[in-house]
Amino acid sequence: MPLAPWKRRLAPWDRRPELAVPALLLGLLMLLHAQIPNIAGMGSLVENLLPWFGLYVPVLLAAALWRRSAVGVVALVLPVTVWLSLFGGLLTDKSHPGGDLTVVSHNVGAGNSDPVGTARQLAASGADLLALEELTDQARGTYEKGLAKAYPYHEVRGTVGLWSKLPLSDTRSVNVVEGDVGPLAKTKPPESAAEAADEVRALRTTVTTVHGPLAVYVAHLGSVRVMPRHGFWTDSRDFGVLALTKAIAAEPNKRVVLLGDLNGTTDDRVFHGLTSRLTSAQEVAGNGFGLTWPAAFPIARIDQILVRGVRARSSWVLPETGSDHLPVAARISW
Repeated sequence: MPLAPWKRRLAPWDRRPELAVPALLLGLLMLLHAQIPNIAGMGSLVENLLPWFGLYVPVLLAAALWRRSAVGVVALVLPVTVWLSLFGGLLTDKSHPGGDLTVVSHNVGAGNSDPVGTARQLAASGADLLALEELTDQARGTYEKGLAKAYPYHEVRGTVGLWSKLPLSDTRSVNVVEGDVGPLAKTKPPESAAEAADEVRALRTTVTTVHGPLAVYVAHLGSVRVMPRHGFWTDSRDFGVLALTKAIAAEPNKRVVLLGDLNGTTDDRVFHGLTSRLTSAQEVAGNGFGLTWPAAFPIARIDQILVRGVRARSSWVLPETGSDHLPVAARISW
């Protein structure tokens, strides 16, 4: 006969292993996430949401305490240790004062209902370099007009652009679009697929600074989607990552900054080639996870500032605009 709740609370600690099993499985999932097969994008999906698996720890702890499961409590040491080894460094403030340049990146959103206000907010950020993604033909003129006073130089290629207080040169498009392949191709008319194949979603330019030339890349990689029949579809994004990685690997300038909406977190395995060459400003100089999407309730940092040959001194997230993404900012130094 089951014990009454008050008697259960006074009962001796239970050594049965039932509650230890989910705790151990949680720890192993986080520890061995790189070994999860990427069938239907499952590995990438887990890695993009990996920090959130830590929320299961207090749930399992509460259950173990309620059941007075000694083995369940002890088993939680594994997932806690793994989570802290992966993300514990993000819980401290690693920012430092100073820096030579402030850079900002923002996916302004094709459906932004207030581009005038967004431009005004971004101009007030004090950024020396301002990268915008998801520019539409209709809104481009609004941003150009709203940012003209603060930024005498700017370059736009396709749906991405860079506004700068410093001279720009040697600007060119970077091909990160393979075309609309995979399951989505069947849902679009031929002219839309052809239009997507020609779309420019990344650029490379040189910024002239007092410390010498700085290569800046602005990118908006392909979208990812959770689809009932195809799982976590990342084909377009993954092609863009590989193309961008190849371009940066061939970049002759030792000083590089990548700004953009990469549609994935740096924990995602597909970015390993890129993050082995560039350092995340948020990871080395930020405070917290710096989540950026969706703006109303951010669950992932898919908007990135990555650097090479320069140091990130601080990194932070700016207030919400009319976009569904939050802007990201960083101070860098030589």
